Amino acid sequence: MVTKEQEKNWYVIHTRSGYENRVKTNLKQRIKSMGVEDEILRVVVPTEEEVEVRSGQRRTITKKTFPGYVIVEMKLTDSSRKVVRETPGVTGFVGNKNNPVPLEAEEVESILTRMESGTPHVKVGFGKGDGVRVVDGPFTDFTGVVDEIHPERGRVKIRVSFFGRETPLELDFLQVSRL
Repeated sequence: MVTKEQEKNWYVIHTRSGYENRVKTNLKQRIKSMGVEDEILRVVVPTEEEVEVRSGQRRTITKKTFPGYVIVEMKLTDSSRKVVRETPGVTGFVGNKNNPVPLEAEEVESILTRMESGTPHVKVGFGKGDGVRVVDGPFTDFTGVVDEIHPERGRVKIRVSFFGRETPLELDFLQVSRL
């Protein structure tokens, strides 16, 4: 019979801010050197790809989903707990000091799926109702108001006024900038 102590679960580790990747590296080295590979199975720094549009340039950056936290799949034993707690940069487990609270399977699945999806999240410098200027294409220098944003397609719908009428335009994110 498998006891609760021998079940593998995902736990959240709190780290010093900005040290997530260093903690992951240190923890992996400690796991090998202390021979607990069968107790601590995976160490993950949750990240996601984000596309930023700034000054007409599109950049893809990797952003930490939960800054200051690392998730670990492990069997909670005295030795595995000690290895994690004594890793440089780790401030402790999330939950009760003596009894860390495991994450729900659905939460972990959601985090891992989002990381592995490969679909970057698009971050734009404007929102619905904001004023924008067209910076590229046949409508250059026209101003308008954002009606809809379609991040999955990288497009934005705006309303511009010319010849006394409001006209909808659908443009690429790179073709507009916030006023």
